[in-house]
Amino acid sequence: MDTTIVTAKRLEALGNPTRLSIYRALVRAGDNGLAVGGLQERLGIPASTLSHHLRTLVGVDLVTQERQGTTLICRANCAVMTDLVGFLFRECCTEGACLPVGSVYRGSACEEAV
Repeated sequence: MDTTIVTAKRLEALGNPTRLSIYRALVRAGDNGLAVGGLQERLGIPASTLSHHLRTLVGVDLVTQERQGTTLICRANCAVMTDLVGFLFRECCTEGACLPVGSVYRGSACEEAV
């Protein structure tokens, strides 16, 4: 599939406030991830709603799931997010000067932010 289409689908998935909250909670959890029940409790989301949003995030590879016995562990797929951010910044400064140090990107070049 075209990289631009995949990128658009991933950004669309993160464009939903609930899915963004889910993804951020999984990023904070790190490599250990979170069980679906723990994620539901932490975010206060009904099980059916959480399941729907997780299915979307898994479908675009932003989240992985691993079954451990009867528990389903969810993890943020940080490699995919790194690729996503890299895609957005790949052409940084190709048509103009980069933002100065102290800018919103915290560096003298966009690639320092990635």
